Amino acid sequence: MPELTAHHVGVTVANLDRVVDFYREVLGLDVLARFSVDGEAFATGVGVDGASAEFAHLDAGGARIELVSYDPEGDSCDEQVVNQPGAVHVGLSTADLDAFYESLPDHVETQSPPQRTASGTKICFLRDPEGNLVEVLEP
Repeated sequence: MPELTAHHVGVTVANLDRVVDFYREVLGLDVLARFSVDGEAFATGVGVDGASAEFAHLDAGGARIELVSYDPEGDSCDEQVVNQPGAVHVGLSTADLDAFYESLPDHVETQSPPQRTASGTKICFLRDPEGNLVEVLEP
């Protein structure tokens, strides 16, 4: 079998501009590319009849985050919590989680202030404007 390597973590969103702004302005990520895809091969590949999509790829320091908004838009998922099977989150790291946490705008929803776990890692979960989970950790 050919070797696989990580390419991106994908997050489907309803309002691409609003979520890109959050990842740029609040999380400090750079936009690598914005593009759209449509056509029969795309619709077949993603399994959605007549699908087209707008994409934004963001640089997360060695990882790529792909934000994508589909047409037609599917039903919204219920708000996920980390212990639900199938729940996903984006994980980012920082050298100073307390300073990151203190710099967050008041409107950003967090699960709690930073917490040091038994493994020694300090963690903080927050939600993007559409409720998607983002973990920020300090190793």
